Amino acid sequence: MSQAGDRGRQEALSDTGANDPVVGRLVVVGIGLIGGSLALGLKAASGCREVIGVARRAQTCEQAVALGVVDRAVTDIAEVLPELQAGDVIFVSVPTLTVEAVFAQLKGRLPDGVTVTDGASVKGSVIAAAENVWGVVPEFLVPGHPIAGSEQSGVTAARDDLYIAHRIILTPGESTGAVHVQRVQAMWQAVGAEVLNMPVSEHDEVLAATSHLPHVIAFGLVDTLAHDAENENIFRYAAGGFRDFTRIASSDPVMWRDIMLANRDAILKSIDLYTSNLASLRSAIASGDSEHLMGVFTRAKAARDHFTKMLAKKAYTETMEAKEVTFIAQPGGAVNGDLRVPGDKSMSHRSIMLGSLAEGVTEVEGFLEGEDALATLQSFRDMGVVIEGPVNGRVTIHGVGMHGLQAPPGPLYVGNSGTSMRLLAGLLAGQKFDVTLTGDESLSKRPMNRVANPLREMGAEVETGEGGRPPLKIKGGKALKAIDYTLPMASAQVKSCVLLAGLYADGETSTTEPAPTRDHTERMLAGFGYEVQRDGARASLAGGGKLSACQIDVPADISSATFFMVAASIAPGSDVLLQHVGINPTRDGAITILREMGADITLENRREVGGEPVADIRVRYAPLKGINIPEDQVPLAIDEFPAIFVAAACAEGETVLTGAEELRVKESDRIQAMADGLKILGIDAEPTPDGIVIQGKGGSDTVFGGGEVDSLGDHRIAMSFAVAALRAGADIRIQHCANVATSFPNFAELATNAGMKLEVR
Repeated sequence: MSQAGDRGRQEALSDTGANDPVVGRLVVVGIGLIGGSLALGLKAASGCREVIGVARRAQTCEQAVALGVVDRAVTDIAEVLPELQAGDVIFVSVPTLTVEAVFAQLKGRLPDGVTVTDGASVKGSVIAAAENVWGVVPEFLVPGHPIAGSEQSGVTAARDDLYIAHRIILTPGESTGAVHVQRVQAMWQAVGAEVLNMPVSEHDEVLAATSHLPHVIAFGLVDTLAHDAENENIFRYAAGGFRDFTRIASSDPVMWRDIMLANRDAILKSIDLYTSNLASLRSAIASGDSEHLMGVFTRAKAARDHFTKMLAKKAYTETMEAKEVTFIAQPGGAVNGDLRVPGDKSMSHRSIMLGSLAEGVTEVEGFLEGEDALATLQSFRDMGVVIEGPVNGRVTIHGVGMHGLQAPPGPLYVGNSGTSMRLLAGLLAGQKFDVTLTGDESLSKRPMNRVANPLREMGAEVETGEGGRPPLKIKGGKALKAIDYTLPMASAQVKSCVLLAGLYADGETSTTEPAPTRDHTERMLAGFGYEVQRDGARASLAGGGKLSACQIDVPADISSATFFMVAASIAPGSDVLLQHVGINPTRDGAITILREMGADITLENRREVGGEPVADIRVRYAPLKGINIPEDQVPLAIDEFPAIFVAAACAEGETVLTGAEELRVKESDRIQAMADGLKILGIDAEPTPDGIVIQGKGGSDTVFGGGEVDSLGDHRIAMSFAVAALRAGADIRIQHCANVATSFPNFAELATNAGMKLEVR
């Protein structure tokens, strides 16, 4: 095995305890690429005591032993069955339609405690074979399918690293014994594979679309071109894409003939869907339908990566793909220079939503290419909207009108984005189709009845998961009625959800909030030509109108800018200019609070862009003092408090926050998370049910000690503690920082360029 393969094995096996045998003997029936590679991999991992091969031909047996693939080999499995015992595994690696014959050889001869598993590509046929032989699916049978392969076949193609970082799908049934499942799972993990479980029917449908259909197309395409008079030149001058795609036509014809027959119904279903779409694509090319072509190509380009990530509940951005990201924030430094932080996340969400429902083409500049906003963008692509980009913050949305959305192919996965889920719930309540909204582990713990309840009052049918948490299941085709809704808490997400549902309601829908919250939805609706009435705390609109496409320039996000406002305020020698920042009066609480604490903040070049007030924010270092934060400012700075807590720790005197219960149901309990981290770093911080009391250490050059804090996967917690290092005496190690990509993908780079000492691991 190559050195690279050896390194990959060591990484893959580091947590499996692979030096201890996970099975007794391994009997491989069919010593080809698949079975032989399992044998080699398990031997290399010391995962079994002995490998016995079974092949029809004596020559294959001799070859397998000579190559070291197996320890010994026989031509009849009956020879070895009597010596097997509990803990041994039989791996059936033969063509799909031959599995039943092997099972017949095992019937009545298998010692107790021996596990049987297989590698066939069609699990329905394996289940049928078992039922034909035993009458039931026996508890010792664990159907499985290794998703790995090669153009080569036979025992000489076997590799001990074939399964490293590849997936193995197990399809155990209700009757399958847990000990047998655990044994097979451990066996595959020992050779470096990732093991997933899936129902049999789902497996065969998924594989029909993702593996069997591509093989049908590849075999058919090569066969078609082979009959072309110019086929020699076609193959001689074919580009890499053609060669890569048609490579799978080199696969074993016998195996693929059996797969096509065994999984016939699911494959035919996939072929029918593909030919229908192909006919539609042909028609668009023939008629010169540019918009249809752009829709197909943009959706396909985005879906290529999205489907894999959605099924695995992973992220949209590469930074988020890492299993673990840790910030090492080194002490000291100052921040200086002209900085442009990413676009406003709230406006980026809404630009995609309203642009998709508008009539015409909407152009967006400054779109935030972060995890949360990309989740919203992908959701509308899944509902049939053609969206070009994002490229350097530019997005072009081909609106489908208020009633032009289509049912998505499956659940809409919105990652970690509470904004996406809550606002989408309002829009989707008025659609004709059913839809399910899902999210990652963190989002799945957050409360959703706060939007589900008012939607139910409007006549929507909304189901939540246990405890009012995701997933959200929304039944389509329900007639919505307008309501006058008084919010029990100040929440822009709840307000926006109700107003967006009101677009589809009969009558005038209104919301009344207990305190001002961000009003981006109302402003942007007006920008799209939809009339919204605003009277103090009340906002209202009439259903049944339309949205007209427009140009949107998304300003820099004040929530992201706040990290650098705090950084400049606490680090002597700092002087930064934050460019083109949105200073919406429902979002400027951080500026007001920091100024009251003594921060030197000036707003320059004030202007209005697309109905939103914008300015360049100049911040210089100044000593801070503790304050009682005015409760009327809490909703206006709700996302900025983690950073403000760092400023409070650097202030002289006590800072008290009250009326901020909402902070406990964000991506994390931000009050508790910040209090815990601040205490670790030597700050007296006492959480209260609705806030926190922080004793500042502003008189000291060094405010924070070093230490390790856990961001709990919350992007704002992670960035806040990175800023704290500017006044620390030792390194601050911040765990679980991958989610910074949700709102500020280039935070580490921008912070480092500005003068912070931040290392990303």
